[in-house]
Amino acid sequence: MRIAVNTRFLLPHRMEGIGRFTWEIARRLAVQHPEHEFFFFFDRPFDPAFVPASNVRPVVLAPPARHPLLWYAWFEWAVPRALRRCGADVFFSPDGYCSLRSEVPTVMVVHDLAHVHFPDATPPLVSRYYAHFVPRYLQRAQQIVSVSEYTAQDIRRQYGISAEKIAVACNGCDPAFQPLAESEKAEVRNRYAGGQAYFFYLGAMHPRKNVARLIRAFDQFKTQTGAPAKLLLAGRMAWQTGELHGAYHAARSRDDILFVGYVPDAELPRLTGAALALTYVSLFEGFGVPLLEAMHCDTPLLSSNVSSMPEVAGDAGLLVDPNSTEAIAGGMTRLWEEAALRQTLIENGRTQRLRFSWDRAAEVVYERLCAGMARL
Repeated sequence: MRIAVNTRFLLPHRMEGIGRFTWEIARRLAVQHPEHEFFFFFDRPFDPAFVPASNVRPVVLAPPARHPLLWYAWFEWAVPRALRRCGADVFFSPDGYCSLRSEVPTVMVVHDLAHVHFPDATPPLVSRYYAHFVPRYLQRAQQIVSVSEYTAQDIRRQYGISAEKIAVACNGCDPAFQPLAESEKAEVRNRYAGGQAYFFYLGAMHPRKNVARLIRAFDQFKTQTGAPAKLLLAGRMAWQTGELHGAYHAARSRDDILFVGYVPDAELPRLTGAALALTYVSLFEGFGVPLLEAMHCDTPLLSSNVSSMPEVAGDAGLLVDPNSTEAIAGGMTRLWEEAALRQTLIENGRTQRLRFSWDRAAEVVYERLCAGMARL
């Protein structure tokens, strides 16, 4: 079988959630199935490290697809031509896009429908593109893979796609995320938090991630408890960050709120593992990979009681209403004061994390690639 894979999010030193999913699944498919030939479609010059096996042929397709007009050009012109040239039997697209002009069987991954629930947080041209193309993509794909049961239900609810067409996979965790020794935790705290315990947030900074409310909740927690804890915020500034900056400058405890920026992959497990707790109170997630990473580090979770987060966190998380500053602050207070609660969440996380792995996700995708071919 000749399998073409959309790998446009494989960007060295700049991979975020979709890029990580693409890499972990695509490389497993290629390595575990040497009987098949794979064509990795990049939209710019690629790093040879992203060619994981001898049965992978990298193909660069212009133009670089980072704008709605270029998305259209790439998926509706460049991709169909490349699929014909390589004689693809099936096309795997892990980023929620596919080609309407190609007749090649397609398996598409949907990570979330955030654009439906938070249209104001999406740039207008991007929002119009999604409104037009996403329902067509979902109808076009022979098979759909979602990363959570919540997202699968959301697809059915919003677009009327049949359950038989959707398989639920998951995300996995890099094995670098492991518990730290106490001496290592102290070293990280000394380096990043002046030796103090800290709450940790990891992710891009935009309105859906709810970082402004997290900052206000932390400020309330500090006022109520007088705790010396700090809040570390790791990730790139994305868009619509005015409210976030306003919350920071209004905070009485802003000296204890530290922006550490984009953190190299090698350092993320240490920052996660040394935290008192991960504070991930997003308004909406299709999965929420930092939750799983924290579980693998034996780090307690403070998370949201909405969308996919209860499904992923399970009993490993203290779940709160993400729209309530008081609820978030109360959760931080409990995690600060109740050592027994932290330990219970850690122990629950050791069980919960076993539900999710990249190997399991790759198996689901491969089954759907085969099913997509069989249903022609």
